Amino acid sequence: MENIFDRQQEMAWCPGCGNFGLRKIVLSAIAELGLDQKKLVFVSGIGQAAKAPQYMDVNYFNGLHGRALPAATGIKIANPELTVIVESGDGDMYGEGGNHFLHSIRRNPDITVIVHNNMVYGLTKGQASPTSQKGMITPIQVNGVFETPINPLALAISLDASFVARGAVHEQELTKELIKKAIMHKGFALVDVFQACVSFNKLNTHKWFRENTYKIDENRNPEDKIKAFELALKENPYPLGLFYINKNKIPFEENLPLYKNSKEPLYKRKNEIKNLLLSKI
Repeated sequence: MENIFDRQQEMAWCPGCGNFGLRKIVLSAIAELGLDQKKLVFVSGIGQAAKAPQYMDVNYFNGLHGRALPAATGIKIANPELTVIVESGDGDMYGEGGNHFLHSIRRNPDITVIVHNNMVYGLTKGQASPTSQKGMITPIQVNGVFETPINPLALAISLDASFVARGAVHEQELTKELIKKAIMHKGFALVDVFQACVSFNKLNTHKWFRENTYKIDENRNPEDKIKAFELALKENPYPLGLFYINKNKIPFEENLPLYKNSKEPLYKRKNEIKNLLLSKI
């Protein structure tokens, strides 16, 4: 069956790049959910992963390096009827966008955040990213990475993110279902996805990810925050699946006075916006 979100065009990714696999997973997820194409918006920053929305037939906003999350939050506030999905890389999201990542979790906007985590900067030719492992040698870190890599899942859970999961390109069905659950979740939903950069990361290859990951027991309780945090700290092998969910957090836009008395999207309230602007003069 034809996927209405699939835009057939040349893609500027290296042959074998994990981005191709994740693109296929995301396309399947949004198609199976039957999302309204006119009410779906993707937001990205800069990087190889951030090109992903350009290769799908969707509305998208491509912003500055690390600035996808504030733009996505603003889009959701302007029109809460939209499904807003952020898709970018580990460098863009956890490096340049690290501060926005922290405070977006605290605000809890109703957006889904899919992070292409290949543990390296791909667009800028292979320097260490915030998730690169200790000892990894790169053209810049010629003596090996010595910093402790960021643990995005543990960080997100510690800040009580309302949905935290990890997928992997080699686990297509699991990752697709995680993304579908994240999109349907009401609040900030993080799906960190392991994928290989075949050109610039010769350590964390497709084979390495297959051999160093395992699936979480689906019968565990993801609402147990302490257990979720303990799970997020495990590595070599790394667990995959739904780590944590908090169903009681109210989305950021619903806490705003703008939507206390009316659910009408802000962009439709022309007179209200006009009066608000005039009151500031």
